[in-house]
This record gives sequence, C-alpha cells and structure tokens, in this order.
Amino acid sequence: MLLRAPALFIAALFTSSGALAQSWQTVPSPTGAELRGLSVVSASVAWASGTKGTVLRTVDGQAWQAMRIPDAEAIDLRDIQAFDADTAVAMGAGPGAASRVYRTEDGGASWRLVATNAVAEGFWDAMAFWDKDHGILFGDPVKGSFQVYTTRDGGRSWRQADGKGLEAMPGEGAFAASGTCLTVAGTHDAWIATGGGGSARVFHSRDRGQTWRASSTPVPAGAAARGVFSVAFLNQKEGFAAGGDYKETRLAGTNGAYTIDGGASWMPVQVAPAGYLSVVVPVPGAPRALVAAGLAGSGYSLDAGRSWTEFDRTPLNTVGFSGPAQGWAVGPKGLLMKYAGPALDRPASRQ
Repeated sequence: MLLRAPALFIAALFTSSGALAQSWQTVPSPTGAELRGLSVVSASVAWASGTKGTVLRTVDGQAWQAMRIPDAEAIDLRDIQAFDADTAVAMGAGPGAASRVYRTEDGGASWRLVATNAVAEGFWDAMAFWDKDHGILFGDPVKGSFQVYTTRDGGRSWRQADGKGLEAMPGEGAFAASGTCLTVAGTHDAWIATGGGGSARVFHSRDRGQTWRASSTPVPAGAAARGVFSVAFLNQKEGFAAGGDYKETRLAGTNGAYTIDGGASWMPVQVAPAGYLSVVVPVPGAPRALVAAGLAGSGYSLDAGRSWTEFDRTPLNTVGFSGPAQGWAVGPKGLLMKYAGPALDRPASRQ
C-alpha cells in the first residue's frame, strides 16, 4: 500500500519544548531523497534507501556515500537488507513492475535486477531475512490474498509461496512506510502487519511463509491510513506492533500492542511519543529493549514494550541498531541521524 504521508518540515534538533534533543545527532546527508529503508550491519557499516532509486552506504560509521541504481530513477526503494559492506538487496515498492528487487555484491558499484512483480495490481511492501541465504518478501492482496515470496540464495532468486491463510479483509493492506511491516525471528517464524480494514491484524507463519494465521490487535483501524505499520519480535514469543494514523501524526490513543505468545493475542499500549509511528525495532545486545519512531518522533522501551519513554519529536521514517549504543535513523528530505543517547541495556533508573 503506497504511503502518502503529508509533507512535514524537520524541526532540526529541537523537541516540542525547545530543548536541544540529545538522543539523535544529525549528520551530513549526500541526498535530498525521502529515505525509508535502513539496514544497520555493524557499528561501522549501514545502508539506506529511498526515492529515485537512491541508495546510501557508510563503511566507517561516519560519512555516507550516495548512489543511484541504474534504470531505477523512478523506483521508490522502500526497503533494503545488507549482509556486509559489499552485499545488499534493495526492494522497490509500487504498483506492478514498480515493485522489484535489486542485488549488489560490490558495494553498490553495480546492481542486478533479480525480481519484478509480474502482477499489474500487485504492490510489494517489505522483505526480511532469517540469515544470509533465507529471506521472505510480501505484498498487498492480489485476488483477495496477500502475496508472499521466498528466497534460498540470498535474494538472487525468488519463488512465490503458497501463502495459505493470507486472505485479506475488504480494504486491508500493508504499509510500505519503513520496510518493517514484515519481520522474522528464529529460523522459520515470520510476522506480517496490516491495516486499512475492519481491524489491524498481524499474521504469523511458523514455516517460512507457507502457511499463516491471523490475529487482531487493539491498534485502531477502519480507515485507509490507520493500522499497524511495523512489527518486531525480541524472540519467537515476545513481540510488539506499532502504528497509528499517518494522516493524523499527533493523534493520541493506542498506537502499540505487545504479545507474549508469538502473536496469538495482543495487549494495548500507549507508546511515547503519542501519535503515528512507522517503525519499531529490537536493539541487538539488549534483550528487552525496543525503539519506536515515526512522524510523531521517537521513543524507547526497556521492558519489552510494556512502558515507553520519549526520546524527542523529530519526525523520522525508520531506525535501526547494531548494539545498545549504536544506531541510525533516516527520514524526510534525506535526513540522516546517528544515535547519541545512553546505552539501551541500562536499567531505566539510570537513563
């Protein structure tokens, strides 16, 4: 589902109270493209992607290099998965053939088109990988069911999965807002987050995308702009879903939910900051830590999503971490920010 959020201007490094935000530091950006894809490999290596076929890469954790995938100037790269400084897979989101996958093995010097959505009414939303070989990709409903594809060779080739149990409700779709409406855990589990229909749901697969089971969440839906935009799992049982309404970025109310049973049931949570959140991610090396962000701002939890503390209200599209104190955020107009807050594995009393 194509996300058309309202245009927002970045308030630089200031919170709503006017105080200088300490959690994120802006770094020079080599692009003005809207950035939504992010893959943080290590403290020194990270990749990002965005509009006009734009890909960014850092190999020293400081300076970023911009590149464009040839013949992809019209492609909106909403998701990217990197395995190291040389190897990455980038996914375009859009109707029909605008949904496609590219792969590089030489640090972005060259790219190969490896998959294109052959269905005119299709629209790919996100991808995720269990390891360097096995991955999964999914898209909006075609003939009443969500599309699912899998790879066994690191994204060099993709095959459509049976996807049993992925029947969609009227108006239901997924949000290609951050590349995180699909996530994986362990070696076979995957989850998909949706919205727009009568309820915001999360689908769970235990067999790498072949069969699925859906459950409703307490995050409000019922409109095309509302639902769960992102889902993350700390392990195969404990997870979190975040979302809201991208047309009402500061709307108060339930914008999150946590699960302790692999997504079979969900409990409502008010995430700080209040409002629309497009991403929630786990923090490697901090087993109970989660970070959520969106046009409402960003916040963190140190107790698997039960309680939340606001970082600041700089509008972001997505975030990613390689460790408790190493992370990046990207956003509108080429925004690049580096995490500068306290280590997220510390007790809340020390934050």
